[in-house]
Parts: sequence; structure tokens; C-alpha cells
Amino acid sequence: MMTTSNHRGLTRRELLSRSLVAGGSFLVGSSWITSGSAAWAVEVTALKPETMATLVQMARDIYPHDRLRDEFYVVAVKGHDTAEQAPMVEEGIAALDGAARGKGHSGYLGVGWEADRVEILRAMEESAFFQTIRAGLVTGLYNQKEVWPLFGYEGESYSQGGYINRGFNDINWL
Repeated sequence: MMTTSNHRGLTRRELLSRSLVAGGSFLVGSSWITSGSAAWAVEVTALKPETMATLVQMARDIYPHDRLRDEFYVVAVKGHDTAEQAPMVEEGIAALDGAARGKGHSGYLGVGWEADRVEILRAMEESAFFQTIRAGLVTGLYNQKEVWPLFGYEGESYSQGGYINRGFNDINWL
């Protein structure tokens, strides 16, 4: 039974009915991307949803951390969803998908093995597109305070007197 909604936007049912599975891990709809295995979603404004899904996978392949959820990668690449960057990103993702199709896949998201995706990325690592995405990920991913505890980083210590009296010798992995 369908009910009409008095609010703007899509209902969950409408979102799912308009979505398609891309690469088995993301649901892509008219202006949304969601994860099929986690509880997150992001609305895209300038990029195509398929482009954002590919960008998230690309980010995960450039800086792979199994213990980081996709949400952190989404936050890291969301800054590329602007009218100014969209043409460069769309063109770069099209090249990435083209390279994957040249190796017999349906696109970058259709490449099942991480090693195969990394090989595709290495072939384009000198491109301005790759360098822009990689550079943005350094701060976009690692400046998220929510990921710091996952790496054992306690944050800046200057405001607390420095590290000398605050964990300077607590490294147990050396």
C-alpha cells in the first residue's frame, strides 16, 4: 500500500524503488547514494550518484583501511560534489570506468579484486584527476576526529602541555 507524503524528498520506499545496485555495495538513485550494508546515505548535488559511488570506492582503494566504515570515505570525498569540480571529477571517473572496461569489466565498480582496481589506479596516478582526489583525501579522511581513535591518535596535545607528559612513551608497537 503506497501512501502519499506531505514532506519534500523521497520516502525510503521510493528511494529503494528508484535505486539500482552498483557493484554490490552501493545503492544509487536519482540524487542519493546509500550503502547496501551500512546505515548511511548522502545526497549528491553536482555529481551523478554513480560517480559518487565510484569516487568512494576509489578513495577506499587509494587509502585502504579495513577498520574504517564507508561513511568516513564519503565525508572525505563529499567536497568534490561541487559545480566547480564536477566536470573534472565526472571526466576522471569516466576515464577510470573506461580503463576498467578495457580490462573486460563493466566499469570500475565492477572490478571485484582490489589488486585489479589498484592496477587501474596506478596507470592513471600521474593524472591531475588522480592527484586532486588523492591530495584531498589526505586531509578529508585523516582530519575527521571520529577516525582518530581508530588509529590510536589522541589528537593534538599542545593545549594540554604537549606529549612529553601525555603518552610520549606509551607506544607499544615498536
